[in-house]
Amino acid sequence: MFSSDSRARFALVALAVAAFCFVTTEVLPIGLLTVMAADLHRSESAAGLLVTGYAAVVLLASVPLVWLTQRVARRRLLVGTLAVFTAATALSSLAAGYGVLLGARLLTALAQALFWSVVASTATAMFPPAARGRVVARLAIGSALAPVLGVPAGVWLGQLAGWRVPFLVMAAAGAITGLALLAVLPPGVRADDPVGGGATPDARRYLLVLTVTVLAVTGVMGTFTYITPFLVEVSGFAPGALGALLLVSGVSGIAGTWSIGAILDRHPRHALLLPLATATVALAALATLGPVQGVAIAGLAALGLGFNALAPAIQARTLDVAPGSVDLASAGTSAIFNAGIAAGSFLGGVLLAGPGVRVIPVAALAAVTAALLVAVREPGPVRLPGPRRATADGQPARTWPPEGSAPMVEVMSAASCPPAGGRRP
Repeated sequence: MFSSDSRARFALVALAVAAFCFVTTEVLPIGLLTVMAADLHRSESAAGLLVTGYAAVVLLASVPLVWLTQRVARRRLLVGTLAVFTAATALSSLAAGYGVLLGARLLTALAQALFWSVVASTATAMFPPAARGRVVARLAIGSALAPVLGVPAGVWLGQLAGWRVPFLVMAAAGAITGLALLAVLPPGVRADDPVGGGATPDARRYLLVLTVTVLAVTGVMGTFTYITPFLVEVSGFAPGALGALLLVSGVSGIAGTWSIGAILDRHPRHALLLPLATATVALAALATLGPVQGVAIAGLAALGLGFNALAPAIQARTLDVAPGSVDLASAGTSAIFNAGIAAGSFLGGVLLAGPGVRVIPVAALAAVTAALLVAVREPGPVRLPGPRRATADGQPARTWPPEGSAPMVEVMSAASCPPAGGRRP
């Protein structure tokens, strides 16, 4: 038998692997777009809907799904999302036509929408409150590894054996991960009180987190979406060098995800400001000195470092300041994150078709600088979560939210209704 500490650590690894599976499967059609379009006898734009439709479902379904499942046991809920993921991804690999494939992808997106909304609060509930930030950062390693290892390996396998094979492999990985979660996720683990808030509930701070998220993600993803034409046309790199350059960004992203865990618990405000400042400096370098190849490489690495550190910082702050249900707050943050991706991709496309690719980092710099300025205006430090007394059933008793804290439904109605589109990285 596992000790309780070992069981929690194994469960955290399994949740990180699940995140890896979801992100890899979400992004995989981008790398296999040409192969899939030819096999399905569809245009590449139609095949692209397999990604954009997926993202729209994640964006729109996150909050409603969490609302409907607030009182479902976390182990049952997460194992269920992996079961749906496995079945839908297997169906994707076997789909005879485009319609079946699109339906299977949208079903997978529903599972992902729910998974991302509850996974962080479930993971942190297994560890002491003082370790919350480090847990969120370790969990994010799975999603950070997906574009570096999962997607390239899936694209290589798809080009070698056909696009259906990597989807089948991911379905098998999802099944194994689901069984692992069933074995190691403690049956009593759940998010904090479904109707309670975060460690330091504050509706104003939560709205600030949402504002910072949409501005920063819009800017960074507007640049990342069109980074390859920028590197070729502005920085003068040969197309053959793009793979290595993107690997630099991916490895830097893993380093950012890992390193931010060291300060998330001790300095939560700085943990949000530091990635924003790093991304601002990176975009300033690309906007002003993009034609200098050495500067472009450094800027690309810094951008990957800052953005991948930002994601767990946003999640940790959400768990701290959620004014109502932490799962609903996480769902709202996930929706806003995806809205930022959609806005960034749209803005970058408009600029690419108009003034040109060189202007994209300039516009992105304005958005991320605005996010940094908003974050700097946050009043005072947030206190760290303290110990909680236990109730008779062994669950932690809540002493929050304080009187006057806005109900979560009011915050969601004011801040979580973004336009459709986008995806989670």
